[in-house]
Amino acid sequence: MEKVRIEDVDRRVDASTVQRPLTRALGAEHLSVNYYELDPGNSPAYGYHKHEKQEEVFVVQQGEVTFETEDGDIVVEAGEAIRFGPGEYQQGVNTGEERAILLALGAPQDGGDVEILRECETCGERTPTTVELAEDGVRKVTRCLECESITGRFE
Repeated sequence: MEKVRIEDVDRRVDASTVQRPLTRALGAEHLSVNYYELDPGNSPAYGYHKHEKQEEVFVVQQGEVTFETEDGDIVVEAGEAIRFGPGEYQQGVNTGEERAILLALGAPQDGGDVEILRECETCGERTPTTVELAEDGVRKVTRCLECESITGRFE
């Protein structure tokens, strides 16, 4: 058994306002666990994406998060949860007026390849994207795999 205080786990530079990776702190071996706080307009993901082998469950504890899916947008409010199977595209965004808090659970931990799609201004459409460290070695950027333009910056 392992117990952690969420605020004691170091934040990670991510797409979200606050992201605390709980997996290692809890000693989880088969399950990935992440805590997110999202200001209005923020997302826990770098873009519209799917995991090759991992299913994900998001439990919204505060606020509301709208998930873009292949079947349309789905609003998930505090006290609700949503599950995505391997290979299902999704991206959640805080569409409310207050900070949203959610837990993300993923299994297996090694979800295989992740395909991320983001809007590329240069290409004029959503294109496959990679996530990499920025020049400062701390922040992250997303880059279009087709034209190599930067499509997002994250601190």
